Amino acid sequence: MSDGATTALMQGLLRPELLASKAYAVADGEGLIKLDAMENPYGLPAALREQWLESLADAPLNRYPDAHPTLLMEGLKAHIGLPAGIELMLGNGSDELIQILVTAVAGSRRPIMAVDPSFVMYRLLAQQLGLPFVGIPLDADFQLDLPAMLAAIAAQQPAVIFLDWPNNPSGSLFPETDLEAIVAAAPGLVVVDEAYHAFSQRTFADHLGHTPNLLLLRTMSKEGLAGMRLGMLAGPAAWIQELDKLRLPYNINVLTQRSASFYLRHTEVLNAQAEILRVERERLFQAISACGLSVWPSAANFLLFRAPGQAAVLFSGLRAGGVLIKAFTGHPRLGEYLRVSVGTPAENDRFLAVLESLL
Repeated sequence: MSDGATTALMQGLLRPELLASKAYAVADGEGLIKLDAMENPYGLPAALREQWLESLADAPLNRYPDAHPTLLMEGLKAHIGLPAGIELMLGNGSDELIQILVTAVAGSRRPIMAVDPSFVMYRLLAQQLGLPFVGIPLDADFQLDLPAMLAAIAAQQPAVIFLDWPNNPSGSLFPETDLEAIVAAAPGLVVVDEAYHAFSQRTFADHLGHTPNLLLLRTMSKEGLAGMRLGMLAGPAAWIQELDKLRLPYNINVLTQRSASFYLRHTEVLNAQAEILRVERERLFQAISACGLSVWPSAANFLLFRAPGQAAVLFSGLRAGGVLIKAFTGHPRLGEYLRVSVGTPAENDRFLAVLESLL
């Protein structure tokens, strides 16, 4: 089949919004110190690694995994601190759960809303499914503009509002009273995305069940288990029951289920690692500031900093020096900004040494 025939067939079958979109970009970090993806840089201690492998030894890979792993879900409910009566749905990462949420409301044709900038998947999935996306700009200090948000809610009547808390890419932790005002004003769902809870140590979970339109997203990725791909959506049972119809069967594989159960018995290890990263975050903040760059306070495991006229050069120079961070090339607001994940002390030292040499 010719390229022209293939193109014509795709144009006839595929949604125009899909053809116009781009796939989520993942940078190649082979051979580099990866400080671009907000991962926990620590693995399991050697002694625990052996115990973990033993827990996987008899996993029945010839069988489908438990479609509804009750014991694991009860453990995760306790881990999150969910109120009584709140149910949980598991996803292959929180990305899958975001996709389910957007798919569920696609028939309404009402917009998806988030602050801008925020996690790119909110916008990407809305656009690919043909829904309008409304981004409400954060102010100059990357704080929530509540009056603008409330006005947009009234005007746009969004189906879903996603609030990443703390925000990605700024690390800002918006006032809890602002979240409460948004939940009260929203005509549709409000999804508070607490991907970085391990570093903010703040949660909106105790608000669940008080209003019919609030859901909570969590992930194990930032706690040190990004390769496991386990996300969680919490909310009133009626919502979870309906949304669960869109979840593909057996979406959480048996190795992930076993690994998650093992980690839940050793959360003190993850908590200790998060504490190291919180301390290192403050050290990095001070060091980047001392370089003469504007850096934003963060409640997450990354820092956003501004490098006017230097962002592209610094990004390339850091990569040449063996350190990969996040650049926002072409972004209408973030073109002069860079984001660095908090690594181990040695990784952070290397980042700072290369950064200082470039400046």
